[in-house]
Amino acid sequence: MLTSRPRGTEDILPEEVGRWYLLEATAREVSRLYGYREIRTPVFEHTELFNRGVGDTTDIVEKEMYTFTDRGGRSVTLRPEGTAPVVRAFLEHHLEAGGLPVKLFYLGPMFRYGRPQAGRLRQFHQFGVEAFGSRDPALDAEVIALAMDFYNRLALKDLELHLNSVGCPACRPRHREKLQDYLRPHLTDLCPTCQGRFERNPLRIFDCKSPACQEIVAGAPTLAASLCPDCGEHFERVQEYLQELGIDFILDEHLVRGLDYYTNTAFEIMVKGIGAQSSIGGGGRYDGLVEALGGKPVPGIGFGLGLERVLLALEAQGRDLTPDRGIDVLVVTAGAGVERAAVHLLAGLRAGGLMADKDYLGRSLKAQMKYANRYPARLAVILGEEELSRGQVLVRCLDTGAQEEVPLEAAVEYCRRVKGTCGG
Repeated sequence: MLTSRPRGTEDILPEEVGRWYLLEATAREVSRLYGYREIRTPVFEHTELFNRGVGDTTDIVEKEMYTFTDRGGRSVTLRPEGTAPVVRAFLEHHLEAGGLPVKLFYLGPMFRYGRPQAGRLRQFHQFGVEAFGSRDPALDAEVIALAMDFYNRLALKDLELHLNSVGCPACRPRHREKLQDYLRPHLTDLCPTCQGRFERNPLRIFDCKSPACQEIVAGAPTLAASLCPDCGEHFERVQEYLQELGIDFILDEHLVRGLDYYTNTAFEIMVKGIGAQSSIGGGGRYDGLVEALGGKPVPGIGFGLGLERVLLALEAQGRDLTPDRGIDVLVVTAGAGVERAAVHLLAGLRAGGLMADKDYLGRSLKAQMKYANRYPARLAVILGEEELSRGQVLVRCLDTGAQEEVPLEAAVEYCRRVKGTCGG
């Protein structure tokens, strides 16, 4: 029997799903407040979308994508990130026709092949937003504020917002030349991957996790010193808006993010206490991506937040996200002649908005009461043959032990009224 899940994946069991409901509900609510609408894209896309959109010199494309040939001979890839699919959908469905800006959010699984570790799975989940149609620095600040608002609503503490500008096509050639001049004497000391990036995309070397490469680029010229006037002004205004919103940030000139499509604003949000993978989300501006994927020039900005990492951070900070897993009412039967009435009452309780269940294993009355406490249930409605002959049922509060006999026809309303005073 196949009884183990694939490495790097997790089962989300019934007692854990409630935490995900809370994360997803929070994401949807904060997106609604900021005017972002949900979009759902396919779990797999044409491979070329990620090669062109994410960048063929990134770790994602070079090392981490789940790519395969389907039965029709087409190369398809399980989505490793959410932005490129959303841009593809934006173009395919002409969403700009409804007017700009277009503000979207998504929730769903992503897939990357890598060494599994805490907070870094091969199937993981992201909450992300994308906004198309404006280069206004205030929109950059809004997207960052939305991410921080999401964390704040979950009461996540000790956050660090790292901020940088990665310039534009006008800035980067000057910086590229300076960076290559700096790296050339160290070329043989770089890891093999970064040696290959030296000519194709040396900026990616900043994102390498190799300790040797990190040590080399620690003294390298940064893009911040090469920004053109437009990019410099844009970045200053983003900082001013964040200060206006009371959002603290750390200027991090070595932050480039792991994707080639970023321009201007880049940001990453980190938290202590979850091990080496301290980043729980990030994003930035990508003003050339829509055009790179075949559309007209349309600016964009967005982020992607890893939900598994958010859960790890919340757990590390002692935040209990586990909801009450109990039910409102357990219908308990005492005697073979009450089963039809029990089924009818159970349906009435559910129709009345109460979370209700009954015993389906033929347990004794004593065993059913133990089951009610273990479930746990707030109330037990006991149907006995003698009471039922008089049109009565017994309602017991399992928290206090208090009980009362009430008419069968009034049982649903009575349970609705008293359930709040009986803890499960």
